[in-house]
Amino acid sequence: MTITQPDLSVFETLESEVRSYCRGWPTVFDRAQGSRMYDEDGHAYLDFFAGAGSLNYGHNNPVLKRALLDYLERDGVTHGLDMSTTAKRTFLRTFQDLVLRPRDLPYKVMFPGPTGTNAVESALKLARKVKGREAVVSFTNAFHGMSLGSLAVTGNAFKRAGAGIPLVHGTPMPFDNYFDGTVPDFLWFERLLQDQGSGLDKPAAVIVETVQGEGGINVARPEWLRALKELCERQDMLLIVDDIQMGCGRTGAFFSFEEAGITPDIVTVSKSISGYGLPMSLCLFRPELDVWEPGEHNGTFRGNNPAFVTATAALETYWTDGSAMEKQTRTRGEQVERALISITEENLADVKEYRGRGLVWGLEFHAKDRAARVARRAFELGLLIETSGPQGEVVKLLPALTVTPGELDEGLSILARSVRETA
Repeated sequence: MTITQPDLSVFETLESEVRSYCRGWPTVFDRAQGSRMYDEDGHAYLDFFAGAGSLNYGHNNPVLKRALLDYLERDGVTHGLDMSTTAKRTFLRTFQDLVLRPRDLPYKVMFPGPTGTNAVESALKLARKVKGREAVVSFTNAFHGMSLGSLAVTGNAFKRAGAGIPLVHGTPMPFDNYFDGTVPDFLWFERLLQDQGSGLDKPAAVIVETVQGEGGINVARPEWLRALKELCERQDMLLIVDDIQMGCGRTGAFFSFEEAGITPDIVTVSKSISGYGLPMSLCLFRPELDVWEPGEHNGTFRGNNPAFVTATAALETYWTDGSAMEKQTRTRGEQVERALISITEENLADVKEYRGRGLVWGLEFHAKDRAARVARRAFELGLLIETSGPQGEVVKLLPALTVTPGELDEGLSILARSVRETA
């Protein structure tokens, strides 16, 4: 693909140096539909990034777009703080009927603000309020957001350093298989909890991702998650599952923890809950934990009514028969896995491991800079993929759940070629 030099001058001179994704994809995007994005010169890119998991149903999904346009054209409420609106009522009823009740989940629903880190902050605050304790345990290589409370339970040293102040009241523990199977699960954690001389303050909660996306696509085993839930119950700690990137069907089931058969005390949801890439997040928790005073956790943009509209349309379109969506995602995931097996076999000396669930997969290389080179070459060939892991050593695949088998094959072929050409 021939790419002309785009005019990036205003971004380079006016926009902050903090920008990141645009550096890896140096073009100016103009429109997008389904699994493809198009730059201003008309070049098409197959999108295996999906808004970092915010576009599980693709760009400008026509069903969701129609619902949104109809709502806006009739002058539906766009901003309503936490006022009761018809759009919110419809979403809540749909979410209850299609998501909570079929899974026998008793959760109350809180709208904490528009972003994932807002949801995490509210979850941490609620856990501390309920238990009357400050400490929260997180896990190695975790990522929970960029605000201060979320950073305190995030593992990445580079992101933590950006806080500029000490990040307190968070203690990391080893994630599943951190010691390559040589240490029994939770041996260190439980020993510290039982030892009055360990120096570990009694935690209010434990926060975990079932699949660590930013951390390198580290997949927790169902039995590890079940053991964690049992540990939390024995030690009077709340279990928070951060399902911001892995929820909304990314791993197959609507919630990523369903496979493990557990019911977390608190769940954070964002990214694809709106279905359309509109800012929206939820904090879900057991009713007995709902000890908030009115307005105790506030925010101007809790009531994103256009997001309620698209979220409702997404649930009605894809989750009325959730088993069909789950089966499709698992089938597409098997297609990805077969391609990664082939790439690994072809590049045995270079590929360290592939891993994933549903439609989130990672390909780790022995050379720490290889993933970035693969992603760069993939962009040149018309595929958008990002890297993850503490040193960016993992190529991360996050296509839309609505991606077609043909589009998957196309993108995976580009990936294989990119690996081959960066050897």
